[in-house]
Amino acid sequence: MNLLAKALIAALLPIACVNALAVDLRFERVAEGVYTFTGETGPRTAANEGLNANLGLVVTAAGALLIDSGATLAGARQIEAAVKAVTTQPVKWVFNTGGQDHRWLGNGHFTAQGAEIIAHTDARADMLNRGNDQLQALRATLGAKADGTVPVLPTRLLSGPDNRLELGGVVVEIKHRGGAHTPGDALVWLPQQGVLFSGDVVYVERLLGVLPVSHTRRWLDSFAVIEQLQPAVLVPGHGPVTTLATARADTQAYLLALRAHMKKAVDAGTDIGAATRSFDAAPFQRLLNAAELMPGNASRTYLELERE
Repeated sequence: MNLLAKALIAALLPIACVNALAVDLRFERVAEGVYTFTGETGPRTAANEGLNANLGLVVTAAGALLIDSGATLAGARQIEAAVKAVTTQPVKWVFNTGGQDHRWLGNGHFTAQGAEIIAHTDARADMLNRGNDQLQALRATLGAKADGTVPVLPTRLLSGPDNRLELGGVVVEIKHRGGAHTPGDALVWLPQQGVLFSGDVVYVERLLGVLPVSHTRRWLDSFAVIEQLQPAVLVPGHGPVTTLATARADTQAYLLALRAHMKKAVDAGTDIGAATRSFDAAPFQRLLNAAELMPGNASRTYLELERE
């Protein structure tokens, strides 16, 4: 091998390494004009660049609607490139389904491209409260891959439980029942296509997380809306495209069991430690992250039932 060839290989090696770590971000068709990217079900890592959640794309005659903008500036650029592989339509609207980092910290890139950022007003309040902490946590995990990311809030806020938008001739209904995993969690329903993007209201194949800002009763209220809608295609916030039956088994059943157990414990005066230890977690141990998340989920649900 001559010196020139060796020099070229040495120059290309860093690029190859970066590409090897880059997320394979591709949108897959789930209905006419509707696509989804399915993120990893594990935690945020430098390898997945914080993109461990599902995204949505709806192509209309007047532009594309992106459902969630990713966790970082770099991730948002990858999302835009993936959109361009599907359609020549630019991203004209972005809807943030909630206040979790990978739902909205890519907003800045799309704002700079002229997109309108839409969310429920409760999501904006959550973003203001937790955005800087989320970004610090991402920097600790992602290092330089989080560089340039700046929290950019939605520019169009929706209020109330139900909103109907017409974007490029496509009907988009937004359903908010007071939050779930985060206060601003909202469902995106496409009645013409029968597709529902649940955001963090539905987790499949991995255990959901009850955060200090979560509200399990309202979470179940949001799930009840999904049951009413009976979507033909259900895109969860985490996990593969699924059915209502699987969503019931992996999300609804766990929330119902957790709340029922903690309600009995609170009513009986059982202390939080004993209540947490006595919860029957066996039916849900099959879900990814169950061992790590179960104790915190149980104790936070106990505290919520105490307040009720």
